[in-house]
Amino acid sequence: MKKKEKLTKKALDRLANELPEGDEVWDTDLPGYHVRGRRGWLALRVSYYNNARQRRVLTLGRYGTRTAAQAREDARQALAIVAQGGDPRAVLEEDRAEAERQQQQTLRAYLEGPYTAFQNRRKDGKGTIRRIARDFPDWLDKPMGKLTRADVERWQAKEEATPKPRQGKEEATPKPRSFQTLKRSYDALQALLAHAVERNVIPAHPLKGVKLQKPALTEEELAEQGAERRFLEPEEVTALFAGLEAYQEERRAQRRSSRAHGKAYLPDLDHVAYVDHVKPWLLAMFYTGFRPGDLFGLRWEHVNLTFGTIRKVIEKTAHHQSEPMTFPVCRPLVEILRTWHQQQGEPSAGLVFPSIVNGKRMAQTAMQRPWATVRKLGGLPEGLQLYTLRHNFASQLVMAGVDILTVSKLMAHSSIETTITFYAHLAPDHKRSAVDLFARAVGGEAVKEGGSEPLEESANG
Repeated sequence: MKKKEKLTKKALDRLANELPEGDEVWDTDLPGYHVRGRRGWLALRVSYYNNARQRRVLTLGRYGTRTAAQAREDARQALAIVAQGGDPRAVLEEDRAEAERQQQQTLRAYLEGPYTAFQNRRKDGKGTIRRIARDFPDWLDKPMGKLTRADVERWQAKEEATPKPRQGKEEATPKPRSFQTLKRSYDALQALLAHAVERNVIPAHPLKGVKLQKPALTEEELAEQGAERRFLEPEEVTALFAGLEAYQEERRAQRRSSRAHGKAYLPDLDHVAYVDHVKPWLLAMFYTGFRPGDLFGLRWEHVNLTFGTIRKVIEKTAHHQSEPMTFPVCRPLVEILRTWHQQQGEPSAGLVFPSIVNGKRMAQTAMQRPWATVRKLGGLPEGLQLYTLRHNFASQLVMAGVDILTVSKLMAHSSIETTITFYAHLAPDHKRSAVDLFARAVGGEAVKEGGSEPLEESANG
C-alpha cells in the first residue's frame, strides 16, 4: 500500500534521513508526485500515463539540489502537460536538446569552431581570434543571441576602469586602454556576430546598432578643438618673445623684492638664464609644434643634444603607433635645451620639465595660467590659445613650401589626411608655375624665355 503524506520541506528533510532505499512516499495533494529513497538522498519524481496508456516516470531532480517548493512547482507543471495530452518527458528531452543547441551557440563554441576556420584563411585571422578571446573572457560561455546592450555598457565601463599593460610590454604602471583600442576589439566581436547571422547559427544580430560610448574629451583635446587653426603674424611672434622676456623680468623683480624683505634664503634669479620652466617650455612648443602632453612627458632620455634630435613615443597616437618617433630639433631650441639642461644640473634622466611642486609630471592644465600671463605681458590677443603655437608651427612650414608629407611627420599626425585637411590650403600655389614649365618644354607661345605675363581670367573662369 502506498505511503502518503504532504511532501513539505519538513517532511522531505525527515524522509531524506529515514526513507529506506527503494521505498516511496506519495504526495497527498498532487497525484503522481512522489519521492523515492536512494542511498543517502531523495529522488523527486512524477508518475503519469502517456497517451498510449503507458506508465512513465519523470525524475525532477535530487532533493537538496531542488528545494521542496521548486520540486512541487515542477511536478505541477509536468502534470499540467499531461492533462493537456502532452508528455512531460518529451518536453524535457526537447528542453535538453534546446539547451545543447544553445551551448553550441555560445561565443566560445563559435569562436573556437566555425569562426576560427573562417579566420584562418585571413591575413591576421589568428590575431583576431586571440583579441576576442582575450578581451571578452566573461562572455565566452554565454549564448551569442543573449548578449545585450547592458552587457556592452558593463564591459566598456570595466575595461576603462581597469588599466592593463600593453601586450608584450613590461610596465610598472599599466595605462588605461584607449577608446580606439576598445573599439577595435568590439568591432571584431561585431564582425563575428554578423558572421554567425549569415550562417544562420543565430537568428538575428543581438548587438546591431549598439555602439560604444565615446569618452569625454580631455583638457588637452578640448584645448585643441577650441583653438583656432591659424598662424601667428610676424608682429605676434615679436609680441610672444617680448612677453616671455617680460615674464622673466617680472619674476626676477618679484624675487628681488622677496629676498629684500626677509626671504634671503630664496635662490637669486638675476644670474640664471631661465627663472623657471615657462620660457623654455613655451619655446619648445613654438619650435617643435609638440602637443602639451608630449612636452609634459618629455624626458632627458628622449633628448640628444649632440645630434639635435628628440626620440619619443607620441602619447596621443601611442595606441596604434607604440614605437618612438625621431624629430629633428632646430638650432635655437638645441641651445635653449642645452642651457636648461645645464641650469638643472645636467641630469642624465628624468623629466625635462618636472613640476616645481613635487618633481613629477605636471598636470594637463599646468601651463594655462603662465600662458595667460605671457600673453598679457606681450600684448597678444586675449583669446589666443596655447594650442596656436602648435598650429603656427605647421602653418609656417607649409607656407614656406615644405611638402605636406614632411609636415605631417613633424606634426606626428596619425594620417596625412589630417594635415591636408587643416593646412594644405596655406601652401604656395605651384600650379601656375607647373603649367608654365610644361609650356616651355613643348615650345608654347604664351610663355617666353625669361618669364611670363599674367594671364587674364576669362569670363567663364
